[in-house]
Amino acid sequence: MVIACVVLMIVIQVIATRSGLLGPVFGLAKDFVATPTSYSVPWAGLIIAMVGLDKRMRIITLSSALALDVVTAGIRLLLGNRLALGNGPLIVLTVLAVFVAVRWTGVQRSLALRGMALGALLIMAAKIAETWLFITSLTRPMVLDEYLEVADRALGNPSWVMGNVVDASGPVGSAVLHWVYSELPFAAIIVACWQLHRVYRDPDSWPSHYLVRTFIVMGLIGPIFYFLFPVVGPIFAFGAEGNGMQVIDAWPNLVPSLNTDPGAIPFDNFTPRNCMPSMHTAWVLSIFIHSRGGPRWLRFMGSFWLVGTLMATLGFGYHYGVDLIAGAVLCLTVESALRDPERGWGWFRVRLVAGGSVLFVALLLSYRYLAVPIAENAEISAPLLVGSLVVMSVVFYQTFWGRRAVAAPQIEAQLS
Repeated sequence: MVIACVVLMIVIQVIATRSGLLGPVFGLAKDFVATPTSYSVPWAGLIIAMVGLDKRMRIITLSSALALDVVTAGIRLLLGNRLALGNGPLIVLTVLAVFVAVRWTGVQRSLALRGMALGALLIMAAKIAETWLFITSLTRPMVLDEYLEVADRALGNPSWVMGNVVDASGPVGSAVLHWVYSELPFAAIIVACWQLHRVYRDPDSWPSHYLVRTFIVMGLIGPIFYFLFPVVGPIFAFGAEGNGMQVIDAWPNLVPSLNTDPGAIPFDNFTPRNCMPSMHTAWVLSIFIHSRGGPRWLRFMGSFWLVGTLMATLGFGYHYGVDLIAGAVLCLTVESALRDPERGWGWFRVRLVAGGSVLFVALLLSYRYLAVPIAENAEISAPLLVGSLVVMSVVFYQTFWGRRAVAAPQIEAQLS
């Protein structure tokens, strides 16, 4: 997977260079010495990378990364630049990987490098996604928000409703939701670390499936649809952040009149077309699913992040309700393909992956070509939209956690 990610970075770098963008390779190189784009992703990558290290090496690694971050941030402030963190973990992770590869041997080396590969994958995937978003804004001048705004009426315009709820919550509620939304990697790292925390003491306890795999696979698949279904979100297409390109400045105070002839609308060349599907929904649902096997505090955190992220995606005008349904279906489909790999590819898995894929495509096609009928027949379309996700969720649960799931490995072993 690391090799595939490196190849993908190089390919996208070529595309980015031709488009006049920095690109993931040069962007990653810049983050080592210049102002990093993000502090949470490098730190998340470093923390995941430490799962294969002993306690002493973890302390040394964290202390070195923190010291470097403080020094580089201080130098940046003295030079008059903005406060930013993230150089330290990148530098330390790179140096540590080289040190382990050259100096360590045996199981200790293999375990450490495996953890570092996971951390590096997370960082590389984030840089790829970052460039991908810029490319969508340059190559997709027309957006399809009018179709989603119309289709969303079947669900009761949830973005408009939640936008007013967030406004009513005041600055404290808004700040909490902003933190939950922006610090999604923080929640993911907590769950991933819990899943992998025993691997150093017992290398054989490395789980066959864990959250980081789902995160990376979804992060590579989901953004492909940003090109096929470019959407910017209600706060941009129908609100104050449209920079003069919005259809109407009405979100969240006024629901526009029903447009019975929706069409693609021109938009600027810098706002990412990253709404369909909602990747925040897909990622936070995967956090929720993977937290189910943990202690009570972890399950509570997974539930809290799920609710908070869904409220934020709608309440800040970043997504329509139909985006969230598509994102949830994508998550369940990818999870179905990756979960319990030791059970192989029986009918139990094929039906979920194939069914989820068909449902996902059907949702996107219906949003695009049946938006008006969906809005005008909400009493039929709303139960179908929500019900399809509910049915898939129930089948997913029964397949991997229900009674049949417990008995399935034994039955499959007998059949084989």
